[in-house]
Amino acid sequence: MPVTIEEIHQKFQQNPFFSHIGFEIVQFDEHKIRIKLDVREYLHNINGTLHGGVYATMLDNIMGMVTRSAAKAKVVTLHLSIQFLASISSGEIFAEATIQEQGYKLAFTEGEIKDENGKVLAKGMGTFKLIRNG
Repeated sequence: MPVTIEEIHQKFQQNPFFSHIGFEIVQFDEHKIRIKLDVREYLHNINGTLHGGVYATMLDNIMGMVTRSAAKAKVVTLHLSIQFLASISSGEIFAEATIQEQGYKLAFTEGEIKDENGKVLAKGMGTFKLIRNG
């Protein structure tokens, strides 16, 4: 049975890991999902910049959210590829994603993280398996 956009939104909103990192959903509708993160010191690497794992987590989450919302089904990440383009130490960052191709069982999605001025910090591509019941 397909899930609704509201159920998907609620699941992410209530996810302990999502909120532990500090992600905030700033837009969630049928056509666009956008998440935000305030870059905090506890998310820094030893160089004093945002840890690459946070970029990866943010991209995986936004691409999964977009894919899940479009397919109205659960999804799991099969492959995730990231290009780290710039570092950041403070401020807010935002992530968005788009589906490049979607079939019955797989979806290919691209995502971007930008700073508050629109500078691209990281790009990602993911392959997602769609989990359909029945």
